Amino acid sequence: MMRTIAIYSLKGGVGKSTFAVNLAWASATLSARRTLLWDLDPQGAASWLLDPAATQRDAARALFARDVAPASLCQHTPIDRLDLLAADPSLRGLERQLFDLGKRKRLARLLDGLDKHYDRVLLDCPPGLMETGEQVLHAADILIVPVVPSPLARKSLDDLVAYLLERGGNHPPILPVLSMVDRRRKLHQAAQEAYPDWPAIPYESAVEQMGARRRPLGAYAPGSPAAIQFANLWAAIERRLASNGDGTRSGSG
Repeated sequence: MMRTIAIYSLKGGVGKSTFAVNLAWASATLSARRTLLWDLDPQGAASWLLDPAATQRDAARALFARDVAPASLCQHTPIDRLDLLAADPSLRGLERQLFDLGKRKRLARLLDGLDKHYDRVLLDCPPGLMETGEQVLHAADILIVPVVPSPLARKSLDDLVAYLLERGGNHPPILPVLSMVDRRRKLHQAAQEAYPDWPAIPYESAVEQMGARRRPLGAYAPGSPAAIQFANLWAAIERRLASNGDGTRSGSG
């Protein structure tokens, strides 16, 4: 059964694209899943990091309005079993387009057309809670929410949970993850002590090198602490998906 994992946050700058690329690599390589990374963020950071051999321009938004099969725009990446549905500048107008369409489950229906091709689809979502966010909440099986150890980032998670409760509590399970953790900083130490059950991805130079190497951590620094924690996080996601095998959505985190 295909499952959809959304990397989602109300706040930008928390490492969403880094999460998306490394978790997609773990899905394809460690779990040997047929994996698609669908980049929904107009900035296209995940698409750039994966560096596909070919790109489609101004087609990403057209999927939502035209009778175009998403599989026709998926591109192979240099990583076995990992494909990319790339972002492009056309996504800057997606919010308005989705509002005009008035179809809250358009993304979910597009994903239905991919279930014969992929086992796992990871969505790199734009920050904020607008029309694209609503689409993701209808489509995803689990939300991975990176949280930088700071009051503002924690507030964004609290705001998301409050919004989900207001809309009735029927939403995908939420897995918050501490992102860019620097144990030398007291605020970061305090965050880990306050939320000991949350997975944590450390801040380190190997992560910064992704921009220069344009490859996932596991491809060039598999023994680094961050790569190991991304692998552990992926294993936790797989366990969560397996325990929720019937696809039931709930209001619990």
